[in-house]
Amino acid sequence: MPATSPKSDRAAAPADLTTAPAPSSSAASSRFGPVALVIAAGVSVQFGAALAVMIMPRTGAAGAVTLRLAAAALVLLLLCRPKVRGYARADWGTIVAFGIAMAGMNGLFYQAVDRIPLGPAVTLEVLGPLVLSVIVSRRIVSLLWAGLALGGVALLAGHGGGEGFGGLDLLGAAFALGAGAMWAAYIVFSARTGRRFPQADGLALAMAVAAVLSLPLGVIEAGPALLVPSTLALGVGVAVLSSVLPYTLELLALRRLPAPTFAILMSLEPAIAATAGFLLLNQAMSAIDALAIALVIAASMGAVRSQTRKKSS
Repeated sequence: MPATSPKSDRAAAPADLTTAPAPSSSAASSRFGPVALVIAAGVSVQFGAALAVMIMPRTGAAGAVTLRLAAAALVLLLLCRPKVRGYARADWGTIVAFGIAMAGMNGLFYQAVDRIPLGPAVTLEVLGPLVLSVIVSRRIVSLLWAGLALGGVALLAGHGGGEGFGGLDLLGAAFALGAGAMWAAYIVFSARTGRRFPQADGLALAMAVAAVLSLPLGVIEAGPALLVPSTLALGVGVAVLSSVLPYTLELLALRRLPAPTFAILMSLEPAIAATAGFLLLNQAMSAIDALAIALVIAASMGAVRSQTRKKSS
């Protein structure tokens, strides 16, 4: 997701030793305020995904994706009012690639959660950014973190007595892994878009591209069901919870939060997803499932911290 240029929210104050306690309180607020925003964004995304699972019986997975992306694109275009002139062909190429990555990430993920529980789906999906982090880092310790993540996935794969991926639907697991690969592409093209376009203009334009790409599949699968008022209302709710609100909260957080810290907090999403699945979808999670998810979270955090130390050294 593209980030705007940092802006300071602190007013200039005189250097007075008698006001020493105040900076401490301000620093604590500065630290925990952005962290709360990122956690709130993660909760919003995963509870939005749980809501999407609830409307899939009406629209199918492709229909739910279309509703989410189309509603989010409309809201972002109205809010951002991005300019469409003055950009080079390479800029538009980046937007199209970003939109393709966004459409692929959402489409594959929704196909996954239509077949497997939300927690394991996000656990498998987060492997995409983790692999990207290992590739970028090029350090031996990163391979150790990757091995830890694979251990978590192996636990997930070996657990359960059903058919497929350790009790998980094999196709659903493959869709989740594909969504992870598209998530890695999303991160790459999000960064490029953020450098080429001001504010969230690039995000709004890429979201529109993603909505256009998803529209034919949604219409084929859902047809007139997409136009049912109650379904449209739920689709708008998914768009707000899964796209508009979290992207806004993350943009605000990134103005005051270092990117590595942000990435570590994003690693908590499998746990948030498992909680959302349990509360909203009645998807129970065993102790082995919880351990597998915890291993992937720990690996993601460790990979980010290792990369941070490399940059600071």
